[in-house]
Amino acid sequence: MSSGFRSLSLGFLLVTSAGTLCTAQSGAISAAPASPFFRSRTDLVALDVSVEHQAGHGVPALTADDFLVLEDNIPQKLTVFSAEGRLPLAVTLLIDQSQSMDADRLDRAKAAAAALLRSLGPDDLVEILAFNDDAIRLYPLGSDHSAAEHATTGLSPGGGTALYDAVLVGLRDLQHALRGRTEYQKAIVILSDGEDTTSREMFEDVLEDARRADIAIDAVSLRTDKRDHSLPPVHELTQLASDTGGRAVAVHRLADLVPVYEDIGAELGHRYRLGYVSSSTANDGRWRRLSVRIASKDVVARTRAGYYAN
Repeated sequence: MSSGFRSLSLGFLLVTSAGTLCTAQSGAISAAPASPFFRSRTDLVALDVSVEHQAGHGVPALTADDFLVLEDNIPQKLTVFSAEGRLPLAVTLLIDQSQSMDADRLDRAKAAAAALLRSLGPDDLVEILAFNDDAIRLYPLGSDHSAAEHATTGLSPGGGTALYDAVLVGLRDLQHALRGRTEYQKAIVILSDGEDTTSREMFEDVLEDARRADIAIDAVSLRTDKRDHSLPPVHELTQLASDTGGRAVAVHRLADLVPVYEDIGAELGHRYRLGYVSSSTANDGRWRRLSVRIASKDVVARTRAGYYAN
């Protein structure tokens, strides 16, 4: 791919995060030493960007010159660039175990979780959260991927679907465990087969927390109608994914669940970290819209929709 900043005649593809697709165990958290490269600069705006080819082909390695970041449509000067796969991941797997998630679905969910875990590197962290009427930490954030996989054997269907509450727990767990650890690329992967039914939290409040957290949310939906026909993900999951730089996926057949998780694992391992100091010096708490342009019409990129300037 040619360098994007040298010639605007190449035609950049504009992609915003809103545009495409659309306590069972305890223990100390294991984490790699913090990287001094990302530790300072509290005014640094960091973006984790997923890049994929529209036709499903592999994307060649990109350089900083291939990216153009805009804040409220104003180009920004990159001061941080980390190539794909260079930073460790911290991933929370949120797994619906409400009454409608029967044994067959949960068996597939366990296999899918195992597939994603196999894609992680030794320095990557993972947390396993199950949810029905409450969120249950089956495996706290740590680096023992075998123990995390074994923890999924504790999944058992029953109760309602406190989806919003569970998302909030996942967000806060990652934020608390990795406070000040900016070298990690953070993500939540949600699996659910329906709508929220029992949460105490309001969706608008959870969405606001998600927009502030800088954690990408991928949502995988097993939702079906009364005739067992696949339905799109609920609007709330789609918006969470869109605003945080993730994606929402409807799984049409249970047999497709493992490949979907394999794709998500591969994508998480090929994200870029971009950073810049905003050209605007006003810390006015205002929402600033973010978008990324890449010098290829065949490439799709996703990042968070924006941030609050405070």
